[in-house]
Amino acid sequence: MKKLLLTGFEPFLTNPINPTMDIVNALDGEVFGEYEVIGRVLSVDFTKGPEQFKTLLADIKPAMIVSLGLAAGITKISPERVAINIKDGEKDNNGVTFEDAPIVEGGEAAYFSTLPIRSMVNRLNEAGYPATISNSAGTYLCNNMMYEGLRYANLTQNVVAGFIHIPASFELAIANGRIPGWSSRDLLNAIKLCLEECVKN
Repeated sequence: MKKLLLTGFEPFLTNPINPTMDIVNALDGEVFGEYEVIGRVLSVDFTKGPEQFKTLLADIKPAMIVSLGLAAGITKISPERVAINIKDGEKDNNGVTFEDAPIVEGGEAAYFSTLPIRSMVNRLNEAGYPATISNSAGTYLCNNMMYEGLRYANLTQNVVAGFIHIPASFELAIANGRIPGWSSRDLLNAIKLCLEECVKN
């Protein structure tokens, strides 16, 4: 059976909860078509996170990579179109920050998602889940993992990869007090539909 590496992140910045953790843990071991999901949670750390991710890629040798990230404040499931070779922005969980730094020195400027992002968005909207394609994964760890996943896919035959940003869960929205949220059940079901579209294509 083919392997589908599904990653999420630990809590970070001012977010005491990261709903991607629950989704990744819930789907670990699930089967979608010919793919078995291997769910793993990554550190929000500019050094440790990418190293964990690259170790997983080497050990699992996935045929598909779907990475999830929290974008607290958005209202729609948002598959990302492109990752850029830049790391910048807020401090990570160890207080480290970068400014205008390359993810890979001399690497490609950008990689486009090879997941069926339009099909995912259409499927979600048809099922009543608000969704839209995002044209910027930012420059924080989410973009970093998307870039590394697509770089791996670009160097490896028959691998597809991409990234999906999700809104906050109700629990995180309540803890924050100033952002919208979805129910955990709807977040999980929405990602299940995304994975179904991925394996179909």
